Amino acid sequence: MPEIEFSKEETAVIIKKIQLYFREELNQDIGQFDSQFLLDFFSEEIGSYFYNRGLYDAQSILEKRLDDIGNAIYELEKTTEFSR
Repeated sequence: MPEIEFSKEETAVIIKKIQLYFREELNQDIGQFDSQFLLDFFSEEIGSYFYNRGLYDAQSILEKRLDDIGNAIYELEKTTEFSR
């Protein structure tokens, strides 16, 4: 699996969200360094689970769409003396 990397802009937004969560939910102020440390930890240790779930969801959607396409093609089939 490729390493999960965020742009500087994405990282800044995520860090702000971590800080906001700690402030609002845990009544703690944490600095940018600690927020970055948490982001790195979650990306390295837990990110793979979210990444894989995204892949499974995408695969499920793709399979459904391919089934729909297969059915649509079958509906276009013309009657002949040959059977499938």
